Amino acid sequence: MKDFKSHFKFNTQERSGIFFLLSIILILQGVYFYVKTQPFDRANAKIVIDEIEQLRVDSLKQVSQLKDTSRIYPFNPNFITDYKGYTLGMSVEEIDRLKAFRSLNKYINSKEEFQSVTSVNDSLLKVISPYFKFPDWTKSNKKEYSKALSQKTSKVTVVKIRDINLVTAKDLKIIRGIGDKLSERIIKFRDRLGGFLVNEQLYDVYGLDAEVVDNTLKQFQVFNPPEIESININSATIEEIAALVYISYPVANEIVRFRELNGGINSFDELTNLDGFPAEKLDRIALYLSL
Repeated sequence: MKDFKSHFKFNTQERSGIFFLLSIILILQGVYFYVKTQPFDRANAKIVIDEIEQLRVDSLKQVSQLKDTSRIYPFNPNFITDYKGYTLGMSVEEIDRLKAFRSLNKYINSKEEFQSVTSVNDSLLKVISPYFKFPDWTKSNKKEYSKALSQKTSKVTVVKIRDINLVTAKDLKIIRGIGDKLSERIIKFRDRLGGFLVNEQLYDVYGLDAEVVDNTLKQFQVFNPPEIESININSATIEEIAALVYISYPVANEIVRFRELNGGINSFDELTNLDGFPAEKLDRIALYLSL
C-alpha cells in the first residue's frame, strides 16, 4: 500500500510541469472550439468574374470537349438530337433553337444558316461545319426534286445521281475502294434496314471508310426513303426492339428493364445512359422509334 501511494507523490518542480501542460491543453481546446463556432463570412469572399474572359474560356472548353469525343462522321445538322448536340459542344439553348426551327417543318441548307438559327459561336462552327452534309432532298420537296431530275434541260450537262435504294452490287463497284465484298455488304445492310432512310446510314456499313462513303454519295444518295412503321419504345417487346439493326438483344433487354423500373421512357436521350447502347448512332436509331 505504501508503494502504491508513492506513485502519486510529486515534488514542486514536477507539479509545476503538470500544471503547465494542463494549461496548454485547455488553451488549445478553447481556441479550437472558438474557431469552430465562428460563422464563415461569405460577404467578404466574393469573386469577381470577367464575363468576356469567361465567354472565351467557355468557347475553348466547347472546342476541347469536342476534340476529346469519339471521331465525328459527316451528318445532316437538320437531325441533331439532344445527345448529338451535347457531344458536338452545343448548349441547351442552341439545341432548343434548332428544334424550334425544325418544328416549323423548315430545313437548314448551309453552315451560315445553321449559325443564324442556333447562334453557335464562330469557334464551334469552324470545328463542326466541315462535317455538315446537306442532302439535296432537304432543300426542296422530294417529289419536286425527283421531277426536276427527270426533266431534260437543253445545253446543260447534268451529272445524274442515282437512288442508292435502287442500285445493285454491280453498280456500286464503279466506286473506287468498293469491290465484291463491300458492294455485297452494302446491299445486305440496306436489305436488313428495309432501305436507307438517310445518307448518313452508309457510314454504318462495317469496313467502309469515310472517304469511300463520301465518294459514293457523289453518285448515289437517298431520294425516296422507304415508309417504315416506327416501334413504340414504351410498348414494344424485347424481340421487337432487338429486330432493329442497331440494337443487340442484350441492349434491348436493358431498354425494357429501364422502362419498367422508371415507368416509361420520356426521351430517346435517356437510352444513352444504358450499358452497350450505341449512343453515337442515336440520331439514326431515333428514325425507327416513337415514344
